[in-house]
Amino acid sequence: MAETKQKAKTINPFGLAIEKLYDFFDNKTPRYIFMIAMTAFLIYLPLSSSRFTQEIMTNVFFYIVVCLGLNIIVGFAGLLHLGYAAFFAVGAYTTGILSSVYGVSFWLTLPVSIVAAVIAGLAIGAPTLRLRGDYLAIVTLGFGEIIRLTVRNLSITGGAMGLIGIQRPVLFGMVLNQIVHFYYMFFILAIIAIFISYRLHDSRLGRAWQYIREDEDAASAMGINVVSTRLYAFIIGSAFGALAGSVYAAKMTAISPESFMFIHSVMILLAVVLGGMGKIPGVILGAVIVTLFPELSRDIGQYRLIIFAVVLLLLMLYRPQGIWPERQGISSKL
Repeated sequence: MAETKQKAKTINPFGLAIEKLYDFFDNKTPRYIFMIAMTAFLIYLPLSSSRFTQEIMTNVFFYIVVCLGLNIIVGFAGLLHLGYAAFFAVGAYTTGILSSVYGVSFWLTLPVSIVAAVIAGLAIGAPTLRLRGDYLAIVTLGFGEIIRLTVRNLSITGGAMGLIGIQRPVLFGMVLNQIVHFYYMFFILAIIAIFISYRLHDSRLGRAWQYIREDEDAASAMGINVVSTRLYAFIIGSAFGALAGSVYAAKMTAISPESFMFIHSVMILLAVVLGGMGKIPGVILGAVIVTLFPELSRDIGQYRLIIFAVVLLLLMLYRPQGIWPERQGISSKL
């Protein structure tokens, strides 16, 4: 009798809800039905919503892309990166310079942005990925600030005033200059990012990242080249950020160094940690929460950030594994 009472006291309603959610998604048919229904809803949403809603959802998709990119570095490979805003700054400024200064088509700037981000990833990753923990975090933080201060002081980047007059994308003779156009662009980019993330997670490279994250010394003893495998995470994660930055620059038609400050890196990292590092659905949920909460709580004014901080503090104290925790025996695809 006492044992029964003890079990009743330890029941966690939130944990039970998570179990039910996992049980639902553990079956492929409901999972695919849910994904198809959600995709159809998001495709239809701009046709029956206001411009404000379209703007907010565009920001949600943007954050999903950059958070999934950082999740490859932080969640999959276990590397603490505090300067991720530098990567989408590289993409945004590459597109901005080629478009506004040299008149290059937006679509041609995308591969150049990826190459520039890969070079940036190599520049920061190659000499520093032998570092661990706090030392690596400090180096990535410094890298982010170096990029921001560099673009702030170069004439080709517009200095402190930034770049203006970035050309809009042109598709089949139609100029993409409406918010609904960028809604669908970021939506497609988010779908691609989710697909690639799942493929990487289930790949041999993804498993190598997880081994390194759990025990670097054991992974090295098993024959995994730790430095080069980590470098792949930096390169692929930087490409995600660069693509998002390029589309962001085309959407805004103007960028400045203040668009890529340290606080933006913190917010992206916050979304990854909030949802659950390494868990793709959790990272998506974290990106949605970080984007929507400030908008939905505008009525309480300046107190919304304090409330948000308190909620995050409580979550980290009592749910450090994130909103989407793993369950023993559940499919890793969740």
